[in-house]
Amino acid sequence: MANDGQKTNLDPEKQALLNKHTENHFTAGEIVRDIIIGVSDGLTVPFALAAGLSGANATSSIVLTAGIAEVAAGAISMGLGGYLAAKSESDHYMRELRREQEEIVNDPDAEAAEVEEILAEYGIEAQEYTPVVNALRKKPQAWLDFMMKFELGLEKPDPRRALHSALTIAVAYVLGGAVPLLPYVFFPRAREALVASVVVTLLALLIFGYAKGRFTDNKPFSSAFQTAFIGAIASAAAFGLAKAIHP
Repeated sequence: MANDGQKTNLDPEKQALLNKHTENHFTAGEIVRDIIIGVSDGLTVPFALAAGLSGANATSSIVLTAGIAEVAAGAISMGLGGYLAAKSESDHYMRELRREQEEIVNDPDAEAAEVEEILAEYGIEAQEYTPVVNALRKKPQAWLDFMMKFELGLEKPDPRRALHSALTIAVAYVLGGAVPLLPYVFFPRAREALVASVVVTLLALLIFGYAKGRFTDNKPFSSAFQTAFIGAIASAAAFGLAKAIHP
């Protein structure tokens, strides 16, 4: 279905039919991906850090201080990484857009042949795609949009995507990182806080993994187990190394 602000040449009857037709497709993939990245690392990295420091016989206050510092640094680092990735994607799109625009202007016949080739791949015969090609040649912007989408497989990115990605990942990281550190606020003894942190974080990892599986059309229970298992392995490795170095 066309975007609400997009003009179409459909007659009113067909446009009304499209307006009534509702498709339940999931369209928030980028946001969910950013949340998954932020929460996943936010739960796992501070959890492993807290376990490692607890294994080194650090006090709860030291674990909490180091954990907060790590969450702050991690949120900034992860958010910046998300911003740069989205910005790079936007820059790539604009470079390809300019290149494609130049090709349409400088060599329209070759570009028209590429349109024919693309349509032919869908099983459309020459007598059927020729009017389409001729119509696109009369509408340079539509032609350019067609080539970007069907030749290069690129969708125009949201200009606010980079900032939104950075903020989403950073906030998700902070929320995830708060979970394993919270027990150290209430338990002065690091060993007791560690036990509570393990229980709370593994439960959070199970819930998060299940939700991730539901959103990504994966097996929710398998996703929950895998997510919790990875977190448990990371924290156990950090705790074991700390105990080995600082018995």
